[in-house]
Amino acid sequence: MRIYSTKWWEQVIISINDGILVIDEFEKVQFINPEYSRITGVGKEIIGKLLSEYRPGAQLPETLKDGKSRVGIYREINGCAYVVDMAPIEDNGKIIGAVSVCKGINEVKDLSKELNKKVKQVIELQEKISKLSSVKYTFDQIITQNEEMIDNKNIAKKIANSNLPVLLIGESGTGKELFSQSIHDASDRRNHPFIAVNCATIPDTLIESELFGYVDGAFTSAKKGGKVGLFEMANKGTLFLDEIGDLSYNVQANLLRVLQEGTIRRIGGSTEINVDVRIIAATHQDLNQMAQKNKFRQDLYFRLNVAHLTIPPLRNRREDIPFLVECFLPANYRLSKDVMQFLQSYNWPGNVRELKNMISYASCLADNGLIEMDHLPEVMKNQDVDVSIQTDGTLKSVVASAEARYIKQMLKRYEKNIEGRKLVASNLGISLASLYNKISKYELE
Repeated sequence: MRIYSTKWWEQVIISINDGILVIDEFEKVQFINPEYSRITGVGKEIIGKLLSEYRPGAQLPETLKDGKSRVGIYREINGCAYVVDMAPIEDNGKIIGAVSVCKGINEVKDLSKELNKKVKQVIELQEKISKLSSVKYTFDQIITQNEEMIDNKNIAKKIANSNLPVLLIGESGTGKELFSQSIHDASDRRNHPFIAVNCATIPDTLIESELFGYVDGAFTSAKKGGKVGLFEMANKGTLFLDEIGDLSYNVQANLLRVLQEGTIRRIGGSTEINVDVRIIAATHQDLNQMAQKNKFRQDLYFRLNVAHLTIPPLRNRREDIPFLVECFLPANYRLSKDVMQFLQSYNWPGNVRELKNMISYASCLADNGLIEMDHLPEVMKNQDVDVSIQTDGTLKSVVASAEARYIKQMLKRYEKNIEGRKLVASNLGISLASLYNKISKYELE
């Protein structure tokens, strides 16, 4: 073991940015460093003198006597303000001196400001995580009479408390996030963050920094001090990656590494950070087919596809429409018979989300609480409908219902005068007299 000289240790103390003063067992000053002189205004003339005589009120002699450390002592002498920490120097249980370490009050204020800034950042980060991690859906809110959906709920409940990654497949608006939040809520991770990110809405140039964060100076526009990524924010909880099929190949590789290793590395950093995050991914795309065409990493697909649920579109679970309508309708509102039949025949390209938005829109227009065809969005009424399921009646009633609805839509497109009626009849391929008969028959006016 190398023995360092007194000179070497003296240079070490001189290089320290805090002010240092050392007294011996007789209370004589044996050493001060340049920083002590800068902070207190006291020069080397103090060396060899009794501290209490040269610096009246000094508490370091008390530390020498009672052997107790003192922390954060404020001193102000001759216009110099500073904060002092003191400790005894012992050798084999005997006190042989004491050391004082001081810092200028301005430095202390700067440190305090920096500390307050960091505390504020932590609070802001906690608030951000709290907002991101709010879960408002549970399995009780998945309303269904559909057998496939019931099976999905049962499977999801069984796998909720595992750490298995989950892949949710379904069209936009079918309820993939509803399932993901319900799985999180039913798991042991429920008291930890649930963070959702739509991979399709974040540019490729930003997605990595959002997911993995970055260190200070990682790139030109990087925030000072770096940034915590969503994986770190979601630690101990769940990260929901919606539209995962839109991730670039490079990001897919990094995601695979997290799933395999349980660690992330911030952009520009060299330190591995352990994360415990459950991944739930969702997509409307066929990832298996994309993998076969090298548009999605096969290894990542197999890693994600451990537990998967296919959420059926609303048009394949029409038996749920009346129950969903009842759930979405405001109190004291109801649907006309025509509207309910139309909803059962509509193809629902936007699925449950579209149904919910339609109910909200129509409710605003229905002053008396009864939602009728006139209150539905025009874009819906102009869409094709599946006449085969408009009613449970006979073929004749099905055809009549479809005919009435179609004529009503055509009437809305033209002026309510003789010229408008002629245009409607012409477009329908019937005579004007037949049109008026059908208007009377179906009570369209």
